[in-house]
Amino acid sequence: MNISFTDKQEAYIASQVQGGDYQNASEVVRDALRLHQLYRQRVLEELRAEITLGWEGEASERDVQAIINAKRGNK
Repeated sequence: MNISFTDKQEAYIASQVQGGDYQNASEVVRDALRLHQLYRQRVLEELRAEITLGWEGEASERDVQAIINAKRGNK
């Protein structure tokens, strides 16, 4: 597998290794992927919960255009 990083990302990875938090760049990337995976799981769980609330909640008396207008500040 070949992965490209920006200069800024490479500098960050190097600083984490040089700071002693990680043994090598692979550890930094593995940790970042693990955290990303946890973050995505949490976001998806929260979205699913909100969707469930929307489906199970009361129906709005407004139509789509009225909701759009309210968001835009129109009455």
